[in-house]
Amino acid sequence: MAGKSKKVIKIKLVSTGKNAKGKRTGTYYTTTKNPKNKPEKFKFMKYDRYAINPETGKMGMHVVFEEGKIK
Repeated sequence: MAGKSKKVIKIKLVSTGKNAKGKRTGTYYTTTKNPKNKPEKFKFMKYDRYAINPETGKMGMHVVFEEGKIK
């Protein structure tokens, strides 16, 4: 197994959920991906505990998390 290098990169999944002021919550998850197998950007439905549900006004809901680079 020596000599094989992994071609995975670290990515950040950033929430698209909004808080009470209408701004993004800033919640994120980190993960890895192999860009050779999955060249498109990831989008996942995940739970954001700081996002406000506009219908009920309660905190916490599932929102779309989009891929971003780790700085």
